[in-house]
Amino acid sequence: MAKKTKIRAKEKGGIVTAKVLMNHPMETGLRKNKKTGKKIPAHFIQEVIAKAGDSTVLEAFWAGGISKNPYLSFKYKGSKGDMLTISWIDNQGASESQSAKVK
Repeated sequence: MAKKTKIRAKEKGGIVTAKVLMNHPMETGLRKNKKTGKKIPAHFIQEVIAKAGDSTVLEAFWAGGISKNPYLSFKYKGSKGDMLTISWIDNQGASESQSAKVK
């Protein structure tokens, strides 16, 4: 399975800036298939959790209004060499977890 989540994290002055790109279709459930006229089922990321070591630095709860392949950027207090782990789960039960070392 190919990676669905890309992470870049850089520290400057004790503050880590994390940039995360998640590969996901993010369907709202409101759009219709042009050929059949039937609604495309909802398929979106519901929960995103970011952990630096054992500490949770971000927890987000999303709904269907987020765009396809969402991009997330956030800052937290941290240091070089820490491991940042991003985990998400969608409304259909699929999940992904990726880690990156803070540079």
